[in-house]
Amino acid sequence: MGEFPNGWSWEENKLFEVALAMVDEQDPDRWEVVAAIVGGKKSAEEVQRHYVILLEDLHFIESGCLDHELEDAQSYGQVECISQSVYWTDEDQE
Repeated sequence: MGEFPNGWSWEENKLFEVALAMVDEQDPDRWEVVAAIVGGKKSAEEVQRHYVILLEDLHFIESGCLDHELEDAQSYGQVECISQSVYWTDEDQE
């Protein structure tokens, strides 16, 4: 499989995800351990930066700014977003 735009391979990204699930957030050597699990080709700083990018992506997706019509979004270039919160209740889950 190919690389992501940030230079991470699909395999490295999957190992990164597994490592995040395995390594305690409170571990003082968290990023060094995650870097080792990823394969040792990424530094602790690169791994931590990859995590920050992941959090930013998640925030963007959860904010409702992601246009699910990727073909339309590409043809228009930039998609304007007006943030709107959605509140779920127990009844919504039934």
